[in-house]
Amino acid sequence: MRQTELHLTDEDRALIESYRAKGLHHAREVNRAHVLSALDRGIPETQIMAVLGVGRTVVWRTRGAYLEGGVEFALHDVARSGKPRRYDTDVEAQLSALACSTPPPGAQRWTIALLEQAAQAQAGVGPISRETVRRLLKKTASSRGAS
Repeated sequence: MRQTELHLTDEDRALIESYRAKGLHHAREVNRAHVLSALDRGIPETQIMAVLGVGRTVVWRTRGAYLEGGVEFALHDVARSGKPRRYDTDVEAQLSALACSTPPPGAQRWTIALLEQAAQAQAGVGPISRETVRRLLKKTASSRGAS
């Protein structure tokens, strides 16, 4: 198995040791710190994989990330783009305020279907489904109980 030498700077070594010593980091970050420290000490990849319980690609990617972008790049996850939010916090606030207001005439309390219709009638909300209304209200931990 190929073993590329990796030599950490003193600053990088101190940062990695702080990651390994403190429990304030994600498990992936701590594992990567262990991998970098072991590579710096010349421990074979097979032994690193066996002791840490990680795969070969974790060792290779961690080493490559360190060589490419330094210790911060190697330890932390790269931000993922993901799908952008369709409804911003203003829409969530409008929906929450609507759910806390008095229900429409003829109804004792708000239902998800009534909230959907009322939200679609409001300016700035646009088309919104019952499930989206339910998820947004669940996220805000609001109650649709009788007002």
